[in-house]
Amino acid sequence: MESASARVWGVAALVLAVSDALGARFGSCTVQGELMGFSRAGSGHCYFSLKDTQGSESLLRCAMFKRAALLLDFVPKDGQQVRLRGRVTVYGPRGELQFVVEAMQNTGTAGALMERFFRLKAQLEAEGLFASQRKRVLAPYPRCIGVITSLAGAALHDVVTALQRRAPHVSVVIYGCMVQGPEAPATIVQALQTASSRAEVDTLVLCRGGGSLEDLWAFNDEAVVRAVAASKIAVVCGVGHETDITLADFAADVRAPTPTAAAELAAPLNANCQVHLSQLAQRVHQRLMHRISTHEQRIDHLALRMSRPSQWLVHAGQRLHSLGLRWRTVALAWPEHQRYAMQRNVACLRSVMVCNLSAHKERLQGVGSRLEALDPRSVLKRGYAWLVDQNGQPLVSVGQVSQGQSLQAVLADGEMDLRVDAVHSKDVLQDAL
Repeated sequence: MESASARVWGVAALVLAVSDALGARFGSCTVQGELMGFSRAGSGHCYFSLKDTQGSESLLRCAMFKRAALLLDFVPKDGQQVRLRGRVTVYGPRGELQFVVEAMQNTGTAGALMERFFRLKAQLEAEGLFASQRKRVLAPYPRCIGVITSLAGAALHDVVTALQRRAPHVSVVIYGCMVQGPEAPATIVQALQTASSRAEVDTLVLCRGGGSLEDLWAFNDEAVVRAVAASKIAVVCGVGHETDITLADFAADVRAPTPTAAAELAAPLNANCQVHLSQLAQRVHQRLMHRISTHEQRIDHLALRMSRPSQWLVHAGQRLHSLGLRWRTVALAWPEHQRYAMQRNVACLRSVMVCNLSAHKERLQGVGSRLEALDPRSVLKRGYAWLVDQNGQPLVSVGQVSQGQSLQAVLADGEMDLRVDAVHSKDVLQDAL
């Protein structure tokens, strides 16, 4: 059998064999280094070298295809520290070792800060600090504006210049603080709290000039963001240039792309204020003239009435005479009305009494008929007799009498005395029948 060392390889076959051996040996792996010569082709594929950061001059050729490049969350640049995940292979046309990148992560200072930025943003957004419902409307015509920034920065000059140009009538209060460095967040929070406690301004402008992500990091500090959200005064945040975005921008009531733009949003243009004041003055003048005209007409009417008192007396006399006629009419008609009402009430009372008497009469007649039907004398008129003994006790059974006993029979038209000759029970009478 021919050994691998004695075998004669073709170039393509050897490259393929080496590529397969590397893939089987390393598989998917992760490598870290510094980007060099990064370029993006028109096809969307990216090509670059990865330089070792441990002091050696080793380079690793890398290729990142379009599908993986579309998933990047940052823009790769030369000199950035990155961590790559992919597989080792051999590029056949040139026989060069290359690393096919499937994912890239920024591990430098900017990358770490950006990761912290997105993590804190997600946390504060979940707490509702960036919700649009809690944002306030800026004072439309502020009398005093507070500026929170560095006393030595160019942003202060830009803001003050813009305010003097746009609204020279607006007062400005400056709350100095640091805008960069590890001590900056505490001074910004203190300035916001001081402005809220003094309550001497209508709007706050929080600003600073542009810089890198690390330079602007004080405005991504959690304490600063919470202080901006908790401010009792509406805040306009203008930090950095137009492309710079900080977490303080999300927490502020209004976000401006630059410090100058923040000043323009906080204070209305003086010319616009003058136009609005002119419109208000015109409306006040029109209403005042209308009120004056109305009162003048009323005064003229009163003066006309006072200039002719005789006519007023005549009018008052006519009105008094009319009231007297009406009173007489009412006075004469009142007794007649009362008499008519009394007659009507009497007629109604009589009708009610007749109805009641008739009903009572019918009821009495019915009761009388029932009583007459129950009267024992009526029964006696039909041929019956009422028997009583010597003591006047009524007899209802033959068991109460005996032969030879004296009885008294009461008939409808009189009484008669009887003597009992014989007593027969009901059974004897039935047998006789």
